[in-house]
Amino acid sequence: MASAAHTVEKPTWQEVAKTAQEYRDASIARVDPAVPEVPKELPLDVTKLPQELLSEREVEITQLLTEDLIASLALGKLSSTTVAKAFLRRAGLAQRLVNCITELLPSRALERAKFLDEYYEEHKQPIGPLHGLPISVKEHVGMKDLGLNAGFVSWWDTKADEDAHILRILWDAGCVFYARTTQPQSLMHLETSNNLYGVTVNPFNRNLTSGGSSGGEGALVGIRGSCLGIGTDIGGSIRSPAANNGVYGLRPTSYRLPTDGLSATMAGQDHIIPVIGPLSTSLEGIKLFMKTVIAAKPWLSEPALLPFPWDDKKEVKPPGAKLKIGVLWDDGVVKPHPPVARALQEVVEKLKDIEGVEVVNWKPYKHDEAWEIIASLYFCDGAREEVDAINASGEPWRPLTTHIIKDNPYVKKHSIEELWHWQIKREKYKTAYAKVWNDTATGKNEMGELEGMVDVILCPVGPGAAPLLDTAKYWGYTSQWNLLDYPALVFPVSRVDPKVDVVDEAYKPRNEKDKFNHKLYDPKKFEGAPVSLQLVGRRYEDEKAVNSLEHIKEKIGLPFAKYL
Repeated sequence: MASAAHTVEKPTWQEVAKTAQEYRDASIARVDPAVPEVPKELPLDVTKLPQELLSEREVEITQLLTEDLIASLALGKLSSTTVAKAFLRRAGLAQRLVNCITELLPSRALERAKFLDEYYEEHKQPIGPLHGLPISVKEHVGMKDLGLNAGFVSWWDTKADEDAHILRILWDAGCVFYARTTQPQSLMHLETSNNLYGVTVNPFNRNLTSGGSSGGEGALVGIRGSCLGIGTDIGGSIRSPAANNGVYGLRPTSYRLPTDGLSATMAGQDHIIPVIGPLSTSLEGIKLFMKTVIAAKPWLSEPALLPFPWDDKKEVKPPGAKLKIGVLWDDGVVKPHPPVARALQEVVEKLKDIEGVEVVNWKPYKHDEAWEIIASLYFCDGAREEVDAINASGEPWRPLTTHIIKDNPYVKKHSIEELWHWQIKREKYKTAYAKVWNDTATGKNEMGELEGMVDVILCPVGPGAAPLLDTAKYWGYTSQWNLLDYPALVFPVSRVDPKVDVVDEAYKPRNEKDKFNHKLYDPKKFEGAPVSLQLVGRRYEDEKAVNSLEHIKEKIGLPFAKYL
């Protein structure tokens, strides 16, 4: 008589999450010397704890700006091994403080660092422009033979067959990969919470979010467990974490950086193009990242990319011309909280005193319509792939996944004709916005070309500082530029000061979204949180945005507050 077949019982989502966390913790336990233990009762602001728990040398190394660290490595003042060990310990400590790591890679990192040190000893020069530089990576950017869950419990066992294209380029340039970071369920939050690892919080105030979906990167860079990290952005996912944690972050124009090797649902959709980009402790780190990746001519093996170099020597303006900055104070839908309005005002007042800079107001053009269009194009399958990936494990829906899918009136399965309809609306809106920009011109030159136009737009990154957990529901200040495919660069400005940033009790909200945001603001709850702004350029004028910020920083002394 044949024996009865045995069925293997599928693990519960809780069992998978336990496995994921044990795997992460084991990777941190392999760091030597061991990562310091942290107090049982943590303060809201944990940014000072690394200075208390790490050695003076480790603190010094990990708080070097990207460009200074690169210089020390290139000159042989620091070894790659010393630097890798310091960042591994600080990243492990960051996990215990803000929950931002999916795994550390001590064996891989130290093997790589040893090779780089031996190379330097033999050749007396760095192997490439990123020689020995530790770079952290958002988890859904594939690393060969490592997990690739993209925030879904049901994808826990998925592994990457090869390194993502951008990682191969950075590796060839000499970097060291040592940490992988958290992302939210569905990858479609402006926060970072999932059922595998829990919630990633803000190092400046643990009651606030680190942002999302690259919130692990934002928190890690913010607490200086990384000086340069890789994020992705389809609605604000680089800029929200950069802003919330007081660091720099660039959403490049599409098709400038390689995206082969990313894991996500809806692979192949091109209605709203996701991009990959850097978060860094410095603007120079952003420039170094862009220049290094594009210098490798990634379009030769990823043909969708556009074949033109990064021109970091490009002048912001021709000699004698003014840098014209349009200021978007408010998008006409949701009014920014007082700390954001103050940051804008302080920057603008200083800019007005700078010779060669002209500041004008930017009138928002139908930003409510822009959200309707982009929200209608995010889930053209009616979010079927997202729903299936979540429900396959039985994991619960996170609040912000419910918000962006189940509570989103624009989510529906489109027919081909409906998809064409929304794509036509998208292109018409882009054309209308281009006209708004062109209309800022003061005239034409002798060749009939427009001149005197706004060069960049200065605007909020969100309607407040880092939001309280599970409340980041308004995407409009970032998704606007995804729809238009404009490069957008985030930079730190100040911090929330309850004595100055008081509630406007007389304000009457203009709609339900505005009312929700207005009610969120309590100065004491946001005390000390970083306040950042965003500089936006026209499509494929990424270098102009970066160089404009460099000019502005130099002239007015940004940021105005100390972070670490």
